[in-house]
Amino acid sequence: MAEKAKHKNKNKKPNAIQLFFRETTGELRKVSWPTWSEARQLTGLVIVVMIFVGIILGITDGAARGLLGLLFG
Repeated sequence: MAEKAKHKNKNKKPNAIQLFFRETTGELRKVSWPTWSEARQLTGLVIVVMIFVGIILGITDGAARGLLGLLFG
């Protein structure tokens, strides 16, 4: 009877949610996490790039508004 139960469990499909979390945890163990100083450096870099891109977009937006104002004003 115990063999029948084992055979039944082998054919049973694993729960999709359990499988997802099991695979996700396995992948997260493989990740090479940055140190705190690396994380701070990269965060600072992201902030600087965001400010730079914001300035560029602001200048582009202002120039486009000026041109459209002259054309349709």
